[in-house]
Amino acid sequence: MTRHFLALSQYTKGELDALFALTRELKEKQKKGIEHHLLKGKSVALIFEKSSTRTRVSFEVGVYQLGAQPLFISSGTSQMGRGEPIKDTARCMARYCDGVMIRTYGQEIVEEFARYSDVPVINGLTDLFHPCQIMADLFTVIEHKGSCEGLKVAWVGDGNNMANTWVEAAAIFGFDLTLACPTGYEPNRHVWEWAQTRATSTITITEDPEEAVRDADVVNTDVWASMGQEAEQQKREQAFQGFCLTDELVSLARPDCMVLHCLPAHRGEEITDSVIEGPRSAVWDEAENRLHVQKAIMATLMK
Repeated sequence: MTRHFLALSQYTKGELDALFALTRELKEKQKKGIEHHLLKGKSVALIFEKSSTRTRVSFEVGVYQLGAQPLFISSGTSQMGRGEPIKDTARCMARYCDGVMIRTYGQEIVEEFARYSDVPVINGLTDLFHPCQIMADLFTVIEHKGSCEGLKVAWVGDGNNMANTWVEAAAIFGFDLTLACPTGYEPNRHVWEWAQTRATSTITITEDPEEAVRDADVVNTDVWASMGQEAEQQKREQAFQGFCLTDELVSLARPDCMVLHCLPAHRGEEITDSVIEGPRSAVWDEAENRLHVQKAIMATLMK
């Protein structure tokens, strides 16, 4: 049976730990210049319905480093953009390629694509989940802290795809998570209910960023208005007043806390320049680890 990577909840902690182990191995080989063509002779389609910098570059470079051929496909210049049924595209791509990554809007799009695909499908981002990014975030935490277990993670901002996936991760890995979100901007209700039935740790929501950040080991945020929400920018700026990661707010966290942001960052809105450039920031390690984690996911699913 073909295995896909659409959400963290599809995987056990042991399976995700195995991906981290492979990530560490592949990262070490890449740093030492050791060839690791685990997907030699294969092709991977990279389908984008949303614009991208890090996802596109990290996947294209990762496919190349694994010895495979990346094929960039923009929905605007493909038949998908002209209304071809998803199931038709999926079945054709499966005849041509050994795997598919999709960055799109609705989670239902990647799920339907996977349902009709005989090759692995990877969720590069949807409005509901961002599993590859959170895997990179978790791996960065493990590199800096040794483990996720026993930590307190704080999320400050919108209950978006990143927040939803952090909620999944907390339930799977057993770390405490406090999300500070304005009223009306909480994480997805179904994701929240799923996590509450499985979590052995504490996962809570507050409207107070100080409560979330106090004594946290990891402090995390994202833009206030994601792609597709540009029309809400002014409304969100008003709703999210006080939810910016400033030096003063971060000082409430543990002295050795680390700050994460998936990028791109709107400096001066959800995070200040001094915080993202400061000594607690692990943002650039986090961005690099997208490459290594995604290589491990592709190598595991497609080899």
